Amino acid sequence: MGMLGTVILLPAACALLLALLAPRLAAPTVKALGIGAAVFIFLLSLGLPAGFHAGGGWQFVEHLPWIPRLGIAWAVGVDGISLLMVLLTTALTPLALLSAWGGSTGGSKALTSLMLLLETAMLGVFCATDLFLFYVFWEASLIPMYFMIGIWGGPRRIYATVKFFLFTMAGSVLMLVAILTLAQAGLARTGTPSFDLAALSALHLDPGTQMWIFWAFFIAFAVKVPAVPVHTWLPDAHVEAPTGGSVILAGVLLKMGGYGILRFCPALAPDALYAMRHVLVGLGLAGILYGAVMVMVQTDLKRLIAYSSVSHMGYVVAGIGTLTVAGLSGAVIQMVSHGLATGALFACVGILYDRTHTRDLAVYGGVARRLPHFAWAFLLVTMASIGLPGTSGFVAEFLVMLGLAKVSMVSAALGAGGVILGALYMLTMFRRVMHGPVTTDAVRDLTPVTLRESLSLAAFIVGILVLGVWPAPWLAVIQPDLVRVI
Repeated sequence: MGMLGTVILLPAACALLLALLAPRLAAPTVKALGIGAAVFIFLLSLGLPAGFHAGGGWQFVEHLPWIPRLGIAWAVGVDGISLLMVLLTTALTPLALLSAWGGSTGGSKALTSLMLLLETAMLGVFCATDLFLFYVFWEASLIPMYFMIGIWGGPRRIYATVKFFLFTMAGSVLMLVAILTLAQAGLARTGTPSFDLAALSALHLDPGTQMWIFWAFFIAFAVKVPAVPVHTWLPDAHVEAPTGGSVILAGVLLKMGGYGILRFCPALAPDALYAMRHVLVGLGLAGILYGAVMVMVQTDLKRLIAYSSVSHMGYVVAGIGTLTVAGLSGAVIQMVSHGLATGALFACVGILYDRTHTRDLAVYGGVARRLPHFAWAFLLVTMASIGLPGTSGFVAEFLVMLGLAKVSMVSAALGAGGVILGALYMLTMFRRVMHGPVTTDAVRDLTPVTLRESLSLAAFIVGILVLGVWPAPWLAVIQPDLVRVI
């Protein structure tokens, strides 16, 4: 087992060890050990970019037979695109665990193990080059999140959990049928069973077969993004999820959908993707505008940010649909930027909810008078969500706009309209929460932000600023692989 395999499987090993030790340890000790393990895994994952050569294709490749008779193998590797997703996952997992320290999950031991199990599943999705292995990790990611929402969620947690599970499973079944069809086609063509992505990409299927393969994969990934109109599970899941669950759901889980579209649709159904590129742009723009409009009528802070996620992830789908280097680069950077900015916004809402036990916008107002330093942090992550120059959001949205402009100026204008609406709803939300007089006891009695919460927000902000001020090294890593996609 090499470095990459260790990074993928170590979280699950730590989760099982913590589960065995949990009965003998206090909840704070279990949480501290879980955060320590997640930080160690993040530091270990930094060895991947240190040894990565941009433009070198798949690296840190591992290939071990798993079920040789069926051609199934432990096959993992990273290119520039998956490398960024791996780093996002290992960075956000300890921050999600920090966010889960208090509130409804404060006394929970099991949630720490579930979060680490989820980390292994997400890393496997981003690294698997065997389609059967990819599907195993894809489905495995459902289980920890199912229990996180179902056990520690809000009053309607069962409804939200079942809806989340059914939507994702419906798309996954289509993808499984497509994977089996591809494997059968490969067997008929070569006489050797294989689920290897490179081998299946070389089949060059006829246009009709490619089209239904494309839609089977795309629908599964669109549900996870989530793209309009298969997005309705997300607001309910976010509203009912505990803070740590919302952070990891917005920060990483949604990115599995964007990554899947970018990784598998061009490789397995290139002709179909090219034929449907304008449909992707249209769906992305619909998500951008629809999500922005829906945000403006929300009174629940979490639901508001959930619909902003629908809007911001629309840039990912639209950017991929442009099939330009700029658009695809913007889509990848948007996945990372959205993970940092929206993860931080959910962490901020969690900080307020732990103190006031409400997410109703009408209760807030004047928070900046009570927590001035927290207000500055909240403002910065709000600006990153808007796309202020100097933040990660600006780099992502600017590149997507460049890609859309090459498709049509009308598309670019509609995308720009989403940016304007985003600034309107995010600044309105910030004003209503942070400014004005203090009118409620909930705000008047706010306690100071703790060191744990401050460290978590500081880490998010560092990531937002590093990517916003210094994007060139990250673009240099991803763009050679994006050129191969095109």
